[in-house]
Amino acid sequence: MDAEYEPDESGLDEQGRLDLFSGTDVGDDQQSRSPWDEEVDAGWDPSDHLDPWEDDGNGPEAWLRSLPPDLRAEVEARPPVTAAPWEAGPAEARAWFAAGGLGDGMLPGWGLGRVLSAATVEGFSGLTDDELAGVLRAWRRQVSHDQARLATAVRCLARRRAAGSSRAAEHVADELAVELTLTGRSAARQLELSAGLGRLPEVNDALLSGFIDWARACVFVDELAAVDDAAATGIAERLAEPAAGWTTGQLRAALARAVLAADPEAAQRRKTQARKETWVELWREGSGNAALAGRELRPANAIALDRKLDSDADWLCACGVPGTKSELRALAYTTLLSGRELASILDDPASWPGAQTADGSADIGSAAKKSPADPGPAGSIHLTMPVSAFLGGGEPGEVASYGPVDAQASRELARLLTADPATRWCLTLTGADGRAVAHACARRGPGVGEPVISWAAGLRELLLVLESRTCRHAREAVGYVPPLRLRHLVMVRQRRCAFLGCRRPASSCDLDHTIPYDHGGRTCECNLAPLCRRHHRAKQAPGWHLSQDQPGHMTWRLPSGRLYGTTGDPH
Repeated sequence: MDAEYEPDESGLDEQGRLDLFSGTDVGDDQQSRSPWDEEVDAGWDPSDHLDPWEDDGNGPEAWLRSLPPDLRAEVEARPPVTAAPWEAGPAEARAWFAAGGLGDGMLPGWGLGRVLSAATVEGFSGLTDDELAGVLRAWRRQVSHDQARLATAVRCLARRRAAGSSRAAEHVADELAVELTLTGRSAARQLELSAGLGRLPEVNDALLSGFIDWARACVFVDELAAVDDAAATGIAERLAEPAAGWTTGQLRAALARAVLAADPEAAQRRKTQARKETWVELWREGSGNAALAGRELRPANAIALDRKLDSDADWLCACGVPGTKSELRALAYTTLLSGRELASILDDPASWPGAQTADGSADIGSAAKKSPADPGPAGSIHLTMPVSAFLGGGEPGEVASYGPVDAQASRELARLLTADPATRWCLTLTGADGRAVAHACARRGPGVGEPVISWAAGLRELLLVLESRTCRHAREAVGYVPPLRLRHLVMVRQRRCAFLGCRRPASSCDLDHTIPYDHGGRTCECNLAPLCRRHHRAKQAPGWHLSQDQPGHMTWRLPSGRLYGTTGDPH
């Protein structure tokens, strides 16, 4: 644009129009340019000296004509903006952040900062719930934008030192530690992440635009460190946009799958190298308690040990030892590490969680000195594959509550679990969108030398097609409690809690009737979904509502009145 059309400090150009959506300065460092600058520059040639609001075939009128009719009508219905919202008063600024308002999706920068300041100048009490939700989202975008600019400044410092003395380049982290008042480890981490964002321009742009936050940007950098620049760029370009709607847990799982698919050998090399630095770590918790953890362990071993702690906790519970599942897992963990037999816990009531009474004596409670058979390493092997994979091929596996694992780790885990005859084998077939479409359970796994594909094809007659779209109620149960098969199928369809972004495995959740059973709700695939205890309670709280329009398609209405839909994570 010609300089005469640039907005002044008020945010208005000379024709009184508001320019809030180019909210980032363009400095000497090209990496500080906002991602929408390229769009503007591509459409306007400064040498033409054209009025940017003229309909020259490439301006706003042409853009408006290119919109779908319904969206164009919505844009044309909006009143023209002739004054900056902060000049119209706090009430006008607050209204910008209601659902669908201009501020609700406004790109971050100086303009959004001024609107936010105006909307909250009198505090937050004047905001409606809807406007407050918009302000929360806007501040998150603004903070993400500022963190991207900080990362750019860190890269600039690193480049300057690298261009000078090599010894100075070695101490950039030390310099950052002083300038930002950080520990040496935190400064090194900031330097590492900033450099990683420079390697991933798509991710840097998404952070600068406020589409993702700093935590998700860090996940991108960490997970893509295992692959070369070309593969990392390709994966980032594909996942940067959907990452805006994912939590860090969902994003990490998607990136891990993508890395395993793009370069399994690189992922294996990373694991092998990291295992050379395996260690057991002790640290002090903020509460004053302590933590002890093994790091960089073999995935198959760690998963099997985690399952064993589950079995041990269940065994202790069956023996009458009081405590939650988490407390009993921790008790089993410390007992086994000390070299004691698990059964010794039964003779040591003082070690039980919450076993002390008011007078300080041990409360044995319901422990009946019964001792069922020792828990074994039994588990389940759940094979998930696309329908097309019936004809061959192999993709990364996945373990509930852990995430994607490479083929080698899958085989190692299967070998550990098949030693127990109680191990259950399951097969889930997925469609093109990664959603489960059919499922079968078997009493045995592949025989010695039997190809997995041949074994899976043999289960064809056992496959149960999952309900979708309009439910036929073929497996509806009469009573309140769903049969085991129905419960199993619902948890195959939705492997995790049905709340947005919750990663709690379905096996650890309540199976909730979306429409309560006593209000006429069916015990059927179309009205059942796993909810962890926390989100089960949230559903029942005032102002919250959950509906299931199709089997597995959940819509949450929050107290602000805003609606959010989810179908869970694809396989």
